Amino acid sequence: MGLFGFIKEAGEKLFGHKDDVSPEEQTRLNQAAAQAIFEHINSLGLKWSNLMVSFMGGQVSISGSTPDQENREKIILAAGNVQGVDNVEDHLSVEAPAAEARFYTVVSGDTLSKIAAEQYGNASKYPVIFEANKPMLKDPNKIYPGQNLRIPPL
Repeated sequence: MGLFGFIKEAGEKLFGHKDDVSPEEQTRLNQAAAQAIFEHINSLGLKWSNLMVSFMGGQVSISGSTPDQENREKIILAAGNVQGVDNVEDHLSVEAPAAEARFYTVVSGDTLSKIAAEQYGNASKYPVIFEANKPMLKDPNKIYPGQNLRIPPL
C-alpha cells in the first residue's frame, strides 16, 4: 500500500478536463472520471474483487483485493497511466503476497531493449518486461515517455 506518482499529461485519454466549474459539476466530473478508470481496469481482464475507484484533483484512490502482487501492480499502473492522473493511492490487499516489482518511467528514446539492458544488464530480456506489462502493452514497440512500466525481478 502506498502512494504512486505518475505524469499527469501522459497516458490513456479516458476523460476530459474542464476549468471553472461549479462544485456540483466538479463532483459529477470526478465521479465520471472514476467510472472511466474503473471501466478501463475492468476492460484489461485483471483479477480483483470488490474494486472501488475514486478520483479527485488528479489523484486516484483504489481499494479492494487481488489474488497476487502482479495483479495489484497492473491495477495501479492501469489507473496511473491515464492522462489527468498524477497519483494513485493504493489500498489494495493481496491474497498471496510476493516480491514487488520496480516501476520505471519511460523517457524519450527508451525502448524495451534499452530498459532491459539498464535494469537487467541484458537487452534480450525485453520480453520479460513486455509480458509483465500485458495487457496494458499490446506491442513491444509502442511505449511512450511518461508511461510507467513494471520491472519484475528475474
